[in-house]
Amino acid sequence: MGWFKRLKDGIQTATRHKKDTPEGLWYKCERCKETSTVKELKDNFFKCPKCNYHVRIGSHDYFDLLFDGNYEELFQDLRAKDILGFEDMKPYTERLQSAYDKTGLTDAITVAKGKVNRKSLVISAMDFKFIGGSMGSVVGERISLAVDHCIATQAPLLIISKSGGARMMESAFSLMQMAKTAAKLSQLAKAKLPYFSLMTDPTTGGVTASFAMLGDINFAEPEALIGFAGPRVIRETIKQDLPEGFQRSEFLLEHGFLDFIVDRKELKETISYLLLCYDLQ
Repeated sequence: MGWFKRLKDGIQTATRHKKDTPEGLWYKCERCKETSTVKELKDNFFKCPKCNYHVRIGSHDYFDLLFDGNYEELFQDLRAKDILGFEDMKPYTERLQSAYDKTGLTDAITVAKGKVNRKSLVISAMDFKFIGGSMGSVVGERISLAVDHCIATQAPLLIISKSGGARMMESAFSLMQMAKTAAKLSQLAKAKLPYFSLMTDPTTGGVTASFAMLGDINFAEPEALIGFAGPRVIRETIKQDLPEGFQRSEFLLEHGFLDFIVDRKELKETISYLLLCYDLQ
């Protein structure tokens, strides 16, 4: 069977979809194919107990892992608008409503404030299951407001990226968020507040080309796909085979694009250490 399926109104590319969090009682690892219980997976920080493969998780899973029990979500009243009246296989308004219903989220990024080992932190975490973690105007505005909140409260900022890139349904409005978020982060720097950028699988497109790579500290989870264009697109463009592990965290660390790679089990203590270093400055 080919990679394309012809439909009545156009051509749809067949893609593989992975759920952010497994359902039911059992989990089969994407990498080693070994089976474990979902409880074992959760108890192991959503990593395969057999091979340590880091399963994709959502924003609230990260909040539960990092915050000291309680946290407050911010800017949840913001909603995307279909300014362009965009329609492909179905109207953008229908895609949004479907994403709201299926995920229980209000967009591809959620902002929350709380304490990490008793130190204040604002976390903006992306969700791939909301329209592929795509960056639209709401993502840009929530990051912008998160920066304003950090400056007002003198709190550091952590952004956890997980994105397929810009949201095509918002066209130029989506691309504008790259400049907007970069400009807002410069305000954070002028206020002498730290910005930590954690890249998870996958971090691609306009998110990589903007705020994901602008951290004072840039780090990633093991084996995360990080890049602008996908490996297949690059391979077809340059007509050459790519190095083994190209665009994975380990490759980027070796070539100087990351400061370090952190296992999810060590994530809270690592961020706590970064916050402590900031307090000692």
